[in-house]
Amino acid sequence: MNETPPSLLELTPYLMSKTGKVARNRVVERLAERDLRLWHMAVLAALVDIGPHGQRELASRLEIDRSDIVKVVDDLAVAGLVDRARNAGDRRRVTVTPTPAGRSVLAEIQSDTRNVQEDLLAPLTEDERTQLEDMLRRVYAHINHEADGQRPSR
Repeated sequence: MNETPPSLLELTPYLMSKTGKVARNRVVERLAERDLRLWHMAVLAALVDIGPHGQRELASRLEIDRSDIVKVVDDLAVAGLVDRARNAGDRRRVTVTPTPAGRSVLAEIQSDTRNVQEDLLAPLTEDERTQLEDMLRRVYAHINHEADGQRPSR
């Protein structure tokens, strides 16, 4: 029998951790069906949402080690999901751009992820889902400001 101690269920970080782990694993499983990983989705999202990036900027934006970003971009390039081009002014700089196939795959995996989200949040009403999303965005913004050495105003 796997019964969680009641005192742990009173700790929001514990609940967030356990729920996040299940959510992450379900998304990872969906991505694996397409031979993709979370970093692939993150890179595609950054490129589609914000525009072409240099590899170094991608690594910084997504907090991926510079050596790891090369592998992630290589995987995406081999799959035809991104194009890479050397900067004419600085041959060391590589700019990464999503291909039409990359945009399409991102839309598909975002749809898959929304299906996971729907399943996870099934016990909540639409209003509760909106409240949860709003609260998580505020907490996320708070911890990102702390990481940047800033304290958000309240």
